[in-house]
This record gives sequence, structure tokens and C-alpha cells, in this order.
Amino acid sequence: MSGDLIGFSAAFLTTASFVPQAWLTFKTRDVSGISLGMYSAFTLGVALWLVYGLTLGAWPVVVANTITLMLALSILVMKLRYGRSTSN
Repeated sequence: MSGDLIGFSAAFLTTASFVPQAWLTFKTRDVSGISLGMYSAFTLGVALWLVYGLTLGAWPVVVANTITLMLALSILVMKLRYGRSTSN
């Protein structure tokens, strides 16, 4: 199994595992269980992984983190817009 195939497989699984939670959040707009601090740090981390992947030309990292960043940013915006409390 080539390195890129392993990378794309890992990227697919980690990104796909994120989709059900993102879909539920989009559908219900319930962000009460989402920590603003954690999600902010997570989103920044994903953005940095994307930059890292671009720097290395590691396409599995770039593709996975581009998709995950879009989903994470969407949820973070919803948390900021619909969240009842920014302390969690």
C-alpha cells in the first residue's frame, strides 16, 4: 500500500467521521453541547494542518483539512450566532 493511499484512506475516515456531527448541528442548530474554546482551537489547528500540508505538497493532508476546515468553520460560525453562552 503506497504512502498516498494510506494518507487518503486516513483522510477519508477522519473527515467522514466528522460529517454526522456536522450534519446534526446544521440540521438542529443546537450548539449547546459545543465548547467555543475547544472548537476555536480545533478550527485553528485544522487550518494549520492545511498550511502544513500545502507546504509539504501532501495532498491527502490538504484535501482532508480543506473539507474539515469548511465544516469546522461552519459549526464555529453557528456556535457564535446561535450559542446561548460563550463561556462553554
